[in-house]
Amino acid sequence: MTIRVNNGRSEIVWREGMTVTDLLDACHFTSPKIVVRVNGTPILPSAHATHVLRDGDEVQVLHLIGGG
Repeated sequence: MTIRVNNGRSEIVWREGMTVTDLLDACHFTSPKIVVRVNGTPILPSAHATHVLRDGDEVQVLHLIGGG
């Protein structure tokens, strides 16, 4: 039972009730400027703590980087 992160580069052990926030913590993503997609669907930051992941989900996490 796993969740694939960033196009299958990493696999995290899935557990019942795991949320996007739990996954971000497990992967040590700490930047406040990220975009998360679960199975291609964007998940708003306000929903990270409540969006429950399912076994086999594919999660893409992108860091937003600004420059000038």
